[in-house]
Amino acid sequence: MLNRWCWRGIAAMAAVLTLTSCGSLSERRDGATAEVVRFERALSAGQHDRLCAALAPSTREELEQSAKSRCEQAIGEEELPAAGAVRTVDVYGDQARVVLEQDTVFLARFPAGWKVTAAGCAPRHQQPYQCAIKGG
Repeated sequence: MLNRWCWRGIAAMAAVLTLTSCGSLSERRDGATAEVVRFERALSAGQHDRLCAALAPSTREELEQSAKSRCEQAIGEEELPAAGAVRTVDVYGDQARVVLEQDTVFLARFPAGWKVTAAGCAPRHQQPYQCAIKGG
């Protein structure tokens, strides 16, 4: 039978493995920022296929269902703001919020990398953000 010190050691090792497998905070922050920069470049260039590829599966599905059209057409009809420069990046585990000058973008980390879960988001006083594109 394992004593409590052994259990504590196992728990500590599990925590270390979990934290190291997720990458450092700065690596996750850099990854989220890079994905938003790619998303904004695709938006500026009108590259709807790249915008759709950057969306999380549930976000893409919600966009297509609400517009009743393919993602590439639906995203072109959205009026996403020209976001400007990155101001802050907050990362919480596999979730991130990137605040830009004129937009806020939310992301989630998937096995293939960071994906946009919501974009065209504006804060509201004591309420959730209002987003032009979001998952269901």
